[in-house]
Amino acid sequence: ISFSSVDSALSSLKNCQSYINNGMDIATHVALDLVESFNDEEDVNSMENVMLEYAAMDRELNHYMRAIEETVNQIKRDKPENIPDLKNLVKEKFAALESKNSDSDLQMNEKYMYFKDQLKEMRKQFRLQSNNDEAIEQIDEDIAVTQSQMNFICPITQMEMKRPVRNKVCGHTYEEDAILKIIQTRKQQKKKVRCPKIGCSHSDVKGSDLVPDEVLKRAIDSQNKQ
Repeated sequence: ISFSSVDSALSSLKNCQSYINNGMDIATHVALDLVESFNDEEDVNSMENVMLEYAAMDRELNHYMRAIEETVNQIKRDKPENIPDLKNLVKEKFAALESKNSDSDLQMNEKYMYFKDQLKEMRKQFRLQSNNDEAIEQIDEDIAVTQSQMNFICPITQMEMKRPVRNKVCGHTYEEDAILKIIQTRKQQKKKVRCPKIGCSHSDVKGSDLVPDEVLKRAIDSQNKQ
């Protein structure tokens, strides 16, 4: 049995997955824009619903691809004499996977979790800004700016970050190029990477644990404009 057409279909489905990922990235940026421009909470909530819809599509697509892959592997393993009904076999496996769906699956989608995390950080950032605006006359402005800028400095380069990434494990941020360079160097030496932030005990920083810190980047850009 030739599976070339099946492989081609799987490749197309993986392209669809990249469109879903792009859509989720755009929805996250739009939600952050809405918070930044003090838009109605209802608008932000609508973006969260969009994210959940994307997460549902992503889950369905993953189940369908898994059903195809498991069916193909089963046929290759069993080597039946007669050509089986691929369509029905895939349909059955897909239905079995979908029957186990729950709302919590969507909440655990990686991009949805990133969306929620960045939204929380953005709201926190704007509460801080709002509080600073109210208290600006009562404090030394230079000290306030200095404290704010401390969070913008990369612990590796000791310079202001341009593309900050946050470690999902310990929560610390670094300049993307700088931390990836260290990870690559240590990998060649077959050594683990300790978090460069002073006092952090996390001793195994991985590239897969790093996510763009869009909120911090916006805060740095905003500070520089001022």
